[in-house]
Amino acid sequence: MKRIILSLTLALLVLAPAASWADEGMWLLSLIGKNYPDMQKAGFKLTPQDIYSINQGCLKDAIVGLGEEGHPFSHFCTGEIISNKGLMTTNHHCGFGKIQEHSTVEHDYLRDGFWAYTMAQELPNPGMTASILVRMEDVTDRVLECLSDDMSESDRSKAVSNVGIRIIREATEGTDYEGVVQSMFNGNQYFLFVYCIYKDVRLVGAPPSAMGKFGGDTDNWAWPRHTCDFSMFRIYTAPDGKPAAYAKENIPLKPKHHLPVSARQLKSGDFAMVMGFPGTTNRFVSSYGLKETMDVDNPIRYDVRTVKINILREQMASDPAIRIKYATKYAHCSNYWKYSNEQNIALKKLNTMAVKQDIEDEYYDWALDKDPKYRQALPAIKQAYADRREVHEAILYYEEGLLSGPEMLGQAIEFGESIKAMLAEQNLDKRDQMLAELKEEAAKFYKDYDENVEKAVMAAMMEYTYRHINVNYVPECLKNADRKYRGDFTALVNYLFNQSFMSNQDKFNKFLKDPNLKVLERDELYKYGTEILARGRQINSTITKESRESLRKGERDFVDGLLQINSGRRLMAPDANSSIRLTYGNVKNYDPRDGVTYHHYTTLDGVMQKEVPGSTEFTVPERLKELYAARDFGGYVDADGNLPTCFITTNDITGGNSGSPVMDAYGNLIGLAFDGNGESMSGDIDFEENLQRCICLDTRYMLFVIDRYANAQNLIAEMDIVR
Repeated sequence: MKRIILSLTLALLVLAPAASWADEGMWLLSLIGKNYPDMQKAGFKLTPQDIYSINQGCLKDAIVGLGEEGHPFSHFCTGEIISNKGLMTTNHHCGFGKIQEHSTVEHDYLRDGFWAYTMAQELPNPGMTASILVRMEDVTDRVLECLSDDMSESDRSKAVSNVGIRIIREATEGTDYEGVVQSMFNGNQYFLFVYCIYKDVRLVGAPPSAMGKFGGDTDNWAWPRHTCDFSMFRIYTAPDGKPAAYAKENIPLKPKHHLPVSARQLKSGDFAMVMGFPGTTNRFVSSYGLKETMDVDNPIRYDVRTVKINILREQMASDPAIRIKYATKYAHCSNYWKYSNEQNIALKKLNTMAVKQDIEDEYYDWALDKDPKYRQALPAIKQAYADRREVHEAILYYEEGLLSGPEMLGQAIEFGESIKAMLAEQNLDKRDQMLAELKEEAAKFYKDYDENVEKAVMAAMMEYTYRHINVNYVPECLKNADRKYRGDFTALVNYLFNQSFMSNQDKFNKFLKDPNLKVLERDELYKYGTEILARGRQINSTITKESRESLRKGERDFVDGLLQINSGRRLMAPDANSSIRLTYGNVKNYDPRDGVTYHHYTTLDGVMQKEVPGSTEFTVPERLKELYAARDFGGYVDADGNLPTCFITTNDITGGNSGSPVMDAYGNLIGLAFDGNGESMSGDIDFEENLQRCICLDTRYMLFVIDRYANAQNLIAEMDIVR
């Protein structure tokens, strides 16, 4: 956004002609025609209809939003279909959880990789979903006609929900589709998205983690990069082509479109576009919201997670079984641990606070002679953030340090509520079903759980939270424990686990043979969990309804004002919200600091140069070293005979874009987006056009690994490879 007021239009950019700004923007597909002249200047060779059409197969039909059953629209990653048999690629770190679930000490797919050489060898993943966009529609007028300025925020939310339900029902009734209505520009616009959601997604292939996670935490959010960050899945349907849960008789998806895979040379300046499901950006946040992010959210998240990460590193290094069990948990914790720290560094270095304040100064000048709601917007936002500062900080400690950092307190609450519901059920058949579901839930949880690891994590995080949270918000149970155990939180945790039937699977299964409400209510882990949750909710409730509503209304009116100020100046995309978007730019190097230039691509030479034998982050498999020594690259080399590994572009991405296809001017797959660079970690809040880079796996490295490393010729044969 820089020091220029945001350029947005409430009329969905129908005012003409407007210009886009640098490479910033996660664009809505149905409006991409507005960007077409700018895309052509950047080198795009197709048409808007080749990107989005409801009448013919197009690029959108090859883009997949990855989710979980029960909340499929919260896409955790993106994938792309690369064959006419539903073969799909995404990042290794996106498939990591599924690879881990299938791994055992005897069959360690995290360590060794996994390859299915026939479809019969592909592994099912119950609960994983793959969503493909059918169509989208602007429904702003239908939603806004049900709203008024004198509504309370709660009444407004109910009205939006009710009209959204009607819109979705009309769009999906009598079909196999599902829909969602999503807000844009802080509630100033609304879009309907209709998806076909597939529920049989099977693991096909993945390189060893030594390659798929090469560089680990050290290289995360950094360039140059040499990570082979891909995994492969296949989408299946019922025999009639409709979405269906896993069944042996299911058949591979026959997609409307799949992406050809490029093995061509990439040059600096080449056109590059990314389509995917970016999670969340906050480009319109005020300076007051930014201050909370920098002073509260990022430091607390980083500091608390540092405690957990240090324990997990030590425990995982001690035992292969623990390493497998905690691999996914560690990855989830560490990713935004580093991000929080890197983002603050970038925000300070780029002086983003001054950027926000400049925008607000111009907004204040504009609002002087406008409706009072615009003049009141920023003061209301400022007051709301000030009012909630202490409480927001405390709640973050509860979330990071007590309820989601250690697993067992939150899990004890979930188990307890399921047990209570089961015991209250009078229908014996239904009760038996609930018991079976509870056993299944427990088996899944304890599979990736170690009692001693959890005790170490819980003791350390309880102590850290107790020592650092504002004393006024410490839960009473921790105060009592501190007095009783004289600050020895290890002794406290040992007591809790000794007095709980949930502390390990054997005790839990024994309880389920004769479940008893009184035993549950006396269970110490359950008691501590419920007391901490209740205290957290009580603290959270001290933020008044009026303050919450004032903040929401103030932010909506502030963005509405920016829309009016900048109408027609240039095209602008709404914040990311896990809906499908397109971003375009170019392959391009950058200068991170004085005297340093980063080239736009890396090669396998860098993998060998980075090797640290015995390291958990920079280990090179012997098979890869053999192929490198023999220069056996299978024809996937650059003009100098080197094997490219990764490259960078100016595309505007964020979390959720992981695994997104990076396409050339003709819609061929040239890479998989998997990261951003540390110098621009401010990007979710303020796009920095000179530094922002999207880090991508080069498809030539991916093809080499499938072809030469894994000898998976069955997969190579499926693809349309463009040379």
